Amino acid sequence: MPPAKKRLRAYDVSRTRTAVLTQFGHLRDGVRTLTPEQLARPAGLGEWTVRDLAAHVTAALERVSGALESPEPAGGREPQVGLLEWASTTVGRGEDIADDARTLAAARPDLDALYEETAERFARLAGGSAADRLVATRAGTMRLGDFLVTRTVELVAHTDDLNRAAGLAVPCDRQALAACTRLLADTLADRAPGGSVEVRVPPFAVVQCIGGPKHTRGTPPNVVETDPLTWVRLATGRTRWTHALEEAQVSASGERADLDALLPLMG
Repeated sequence: MPPAKKRLRAYDVSRTRTAVLTQFGHLRDGVRTLTPEQLARPAGLGEWTVRDLAAHVTAALERVSGALESPEPAGGREPQVGLLEWASTTVGRGEDIADDARTLAAARPDLDALYEETAERFARLAGGSAADRLVATRAGTMRLGDFLVTRTVELVAHTDDLNRAAGLAVPCDRQALAACTRLLADTLADRAPGGSVEVRVPPFAVVQCIGGPKHTRGTPPNVVETDPLTWVRLATGRTRWTHALEEAQVSASGERADLDALLPLMG
């Protein structure tokens, strides 16, 4: 018998919306400090420069604003893409996203003005919208509340990218990091259902996954544990499983505690 599906985690739309704006504000503060030399550096994401990356970050909010500015999609109240399906839909879109980022960076050289306009538009359009309102995304229609949670993944991952590429120390909002970590952990559990391995990302998430003998009490025989930023890097493909093990960024005990074949979760 296949493992039973677990109940979906609930996210408060108001807290998520605030987390998105807060993290975007942290990024804006960091981007303001970038020098021309820093903006010209490679971003560590294909051929992107730091300027391309900084411009692309605004798309995380703009996709929400643009969707809310349009009429609600027709075709019923059921979304085409659920929250735990979203990560799979990112595979194969990298080239289009890169083209859009370079085009935006060239068209909007004043990054501070771009960030200000983006934040104002998002706050105005997303402020009073209901969590179950359907919005059109590149992946298909989603509930607004779910789509906002995916924005925390975009913002947290790119905050880390920017910090590493430009030598910044932009902080991660706790609520944004928590939502991002939990979504990616739940996605893993959904993709590899079971109870033989416990994945711990303190202080935000603990999930069980992978079929096999189920743990019921005491210390689980198969445990994976890491910190939130390393987990984000693993789930998004910034860090490979073998590298994280070698660098002691993740601990894995037990014969089943090997996530290499399941990572990354996003393309």
